[in-house]
Amino acid sequence: MAEKRRRAMRPTMDDIARLAQVSKPTVSRALSGSRLVSEDKRARILEVAREHGYAVNRNAQKLRQVRTNTVAVVLDFHSHRHGAIGDPFIYELLAGVSEALSVRDVDLLLSPAGLESVGDYVDLHRSRGADGFIILGQGMREPILRELARKDIPMAVWGAVMAESGYCAVGSDNFAGGRLAGERFLQLHRKSWVFVGNIAHEEIRLRYAGLAEAARESTEVELDLLRIDMMAFSETMSKAREYLQSGKRPDAVFAFSDTASMAVISAFRQERLIPPHDYSLVGYNNIPPAAHFSPSITTIEQDTSIAGTILVEKLMQQLDGARPKSVTLPTKLIVRET
Repeated sequence: MAEKRRRAMRPTMDDIARLAQVSKPTVSRALSGSRLVSEDKRARILEVAREHGYAVNRNAQKLRQVRTNTVAVVLDFHSHRHGAIGDPFIYELLAGVSEALSVRDVDLLLSPAGLESVGDYVDLHRSRGADGFIILGQGMREPILRELARKDIPMAVWGAVMAESGYCAVGSDNFAGGRLAGERFLQLHRKSWVFVGNIAHEEIRLRYAGLAEAARESTEVELDLLRIDMMAFSETMSKAREYLQSGKRPDAVFAFSDTASMAVISAFRQERLIPPHDYSLVGYNNIPPAAHFSPSITTIEQDTSIAGTILVEKLMQQLDGARPKSVTLPTKLIVRET
């Protein structure tokens, strides 16, 4: 009976985490010597553990060390000017992923430096810097992602869902979204359409393809492409102004994002073209500012409220040995002033 009382009084890892004011995974890493914990923090945690008589269960520790309880979340910085992402949509996704990882008591390692090649991802995984990866945006990394899939690196990708990719992806029905935009333009009897975006990105290419399919339903429709290489507000605005100054006057614009839509509206306004009188416009993502912009932006909504949870669940299934299927989320047209 006395022995049971002594065992009950022994501090747990939860106790040490609370006393040291850190998370339980941080305590676990500090006790196992992980390089993810700074020396100062490790020393403080070890001091708290010794002071309160915490004894490491070596057998349990070995089992825990199969995983690091850390997931690396990688953003597509290369598609944005100077590596600075200005589109709030990506941060909505990131917030959802962060919340889903937090519920599981898993740490988030945000866009580790130096992930430029397949070898960089493999090295981080094998050195146990992260159990797996959540990649927000395929960007121009499709060859790398496919090679990682062949090497069985655990990952879940937000982006275009493609059967031939070989990895688990979660994303909206981009083709359907593009077609919805085209159907809107047809209803409004618009005849000179332009798509704004970089179709080298698979998600964006599918949006363009959906728009093009709708355009083929009318022999009177002409569809143009304004390619934007960098997903930055300033570059989109500059390219849109150049497009107009070349003599183009579209009466319908489908932009690859709501942020790009705002840049287009600003550029067109400088040429005294105002939606919906002079042209119709549809954006993509339905970020909160789209409803409050002037004029408010008609857009394609992706159901991202559960995207973060699904991405985390798909990655965890892989860590448990399963091979989860990709998921395509629905899209719908949100009609506003443009």
